[in-house]
Amino acid sequence: MRIGVPENRFDRPLDRLRATWNFAFAQLRMRRYPLAGAAHMIIFLGFGVLLLRSLILWGRGFDEGFNFWLFGPEQTLGKIYSLFKDVFAVLVILGAAVFLYFRLVKRLGRLTLNFDGLIILGIIVTMMVADILYDAASKVREARSLEVNPSLRFHPWEPAGSTVQYVVNALPDRAVNVVRHWGFWTHSALVLIFLNLLPYSKHFHIITAIPNVFTLNLNPSGRLPPITDIEGKLERGETLGIRRIGQFSWKSILDFYTCTECGRCSDHCPATKTGKKLSPKHFTVDLRNFLYAHERELVVRHAHLHDGHVGAETQEDGQTDLPLPPHQKDLVDGVIDPEVLWACTTCRACEVECPVFISYVDKIVDMRRYLAQERGEFPSQLQAAFRGLESNANPWSFSPEDRAQWADGLGIKTLAEHREAEILFWVGCAPSFDERAKKIARATAKLMQRAGVDFAILGTEERCTGDPARRAGNEFLFQMLAQGNVEVLNGYGADKKKIVTTCPHCFNTLLNEYADFGGRYQVIHHTTFLAELVAQGKLRPTKRLDQRVVFHDSCYLGRYNEVYDAPREALKSIPGLTLVEPQPTRDRGMCCGAGGAQMFKEEEPGKQRVNALRTQQLLETQPQVITSACPFCMRMLTDGLAAQGQENLPQLDVAEILLEAV
Repeated sequence: MRIGVPENRFDRPLDRLRATWNFAFAQLRMRRYPLAGAAHMIIFLGFGVLLLRSLILWGRGFDEGFNFWLFGPEQTLGKIYSLFKDVFAVLVILGAAVFLYFRLVKRLGRLTLNFDGLIILGIIVTMMVADILYDAASKVREARSLEVNPSLRFHPWEPAGSTVQYVVNALPDRAVNVVRHWGFWTHSALVLIFLNLLPYSKHFHIITAIPNVFTLNLNPSGRLPPITDIEGKLERGETLGIRRIGQFSWKSILDFYTCTECGRCSDHCPATKTGKKLSPKHFTVDLRNFLYAHERELVVRHAHLHDGHVGAETQEDGQTDLPLPPHQKDLVDGVIDPEVLWACTTCRACEVECPVFISYVDKIVDMRRYLAQERGEFPSQLQAAFRGLESNANPWSFSPEDRAQWADGLGIKTLAEHREAEILFWVGCAPSFDERAKKIARATAKLMQRAGVDFAILGTEERCTGDPARRAGNEFLFQMLAQGNVEVLNGYGADKKKIVTTCPHCFNTLLNEYADFGGRYQVIHHTTFLAELVAQGKLRPTKRLDQRVVFHDSCYLGRYNEVYDAPREALKSIPGLTLVEPQPTRDRGMCCGAGGAQMFKEEEPGKQRVNALRTQQLLETQPQVITSACPFCMRMLTDGLAAQGQENLPQLDVAEILLEAV
């Protein structure tokens, strides 16, 4: 971890402690898989309860009557603890049996089915059995030592040991003594053996998981850390993005070691589900295995670099007097296939599922940054988008002078004409130029006009927020666009206005990422704004729409910013409309396939296109209308419907449906 770049993950300690309690101890995310989550929680709690038992047994190695002074068999605390111990010993066996079933019988595809996991589960079960047998044999020996009425007695405070004692009682004295010693030494020794195995197995997460949750990212989920001083780094010859393993932060390296290989991330990754090379689990495991393979070289080199054995050259770029060892090769190609990186839609399904808060999107984008800016290697289709963003401030190279044509005939003022407007309507590139998406902008504007909202647009002064460039790794281009937009917005005092967006990507960038460039704004998505207008009675849906409607969640609206209820509330306000949910939905809703700049490039090879699979999931609800709240999603789902021969099925934005009902 020390070879990694420094990063402060110890700010806001109360928030970190709260998150640690909720997710490391209460394990809230484990509950997303009910059976596995319950089994894991039982084993976790069981180890906590049985830790005291292990300490007591070690003490009995020196004094057979040792009970930590307060936990003797006749003391109240001792009786209560004995009951908890026995109950959890049985529950832990059942919990381990669940995981053995998943690995050996059901053979879940998301799990890494290796011998290592079976050994650990075997140790856990053996420890519990040994403890119960030790208790049972001790009770048999104690009963046989009584001079008066030497018979077994059931102890309600020790139900497991008391039950098994009747089986052990069938053995002769010598065998009972062997069972007792075997139980004692097996439990006592396996605890220590288990501890020594942890750093050499995926179960190292038992040690790293709690620190990893404590040091989780407390910044908004939609914010990617910027590359600071890009021009200075270029002048100094420093790497833009991640090229080598030592350029990751220490927290990223802790992420690698914390991976449990449970596969929940890949279970919900749209790229993995459609047969692409990308598997978030394997991405993390491959980088972790690279660290294990080169740990000695990395540590020795780090010591040389920080003990004054090398000149002023930086570790980050490997420009040192030392000969470059094998581990200094580029991670891209050397460890991670570029196709893996470009298959990511940045949807964050992996991050929402991970029970120990490993991040993936930031690492993948950082490696894209290196490819795009240092090696000039990126999917060829992105070249046109980059060129359009650079020359015309939109990815399709439409003339900036045409940006406000969508509003023809609506009488909408620009902010230059109406600086006092309370609301700035940030339209976005797709609703400004794409013929289908223009209808979303017009519907939203008409609804605001009917509600009497005082709003204006930037018109030709609006430029792309830069989201596609940033997610595709072109950080330099993103920052150029961001700084230009912030200058315009701040010039109009936008920090004192409310900004309404139709595009979740614009929404996320303006809200979460522009603060790094001096732009702190109150941003609201149009579905939230419209739902508020309905709740306030400023919009009254009175026309009955007897339609079965399925809603598709946008990743950048939902998983990135937790906006799930507002679009549904707006739809439910319409008389006669029946809202149905696809499977999966909300924070497990599958990506449409457009995020991470995928909108502007071809998908990587796979068994199926992402938008095709998502469209199938939506069609399974037998809807009469498919609705979404993102122009990118609309385009991907429209293409998906055409591929399914369902191009006549209406695919509308929430604003369009609401306008029809008002």
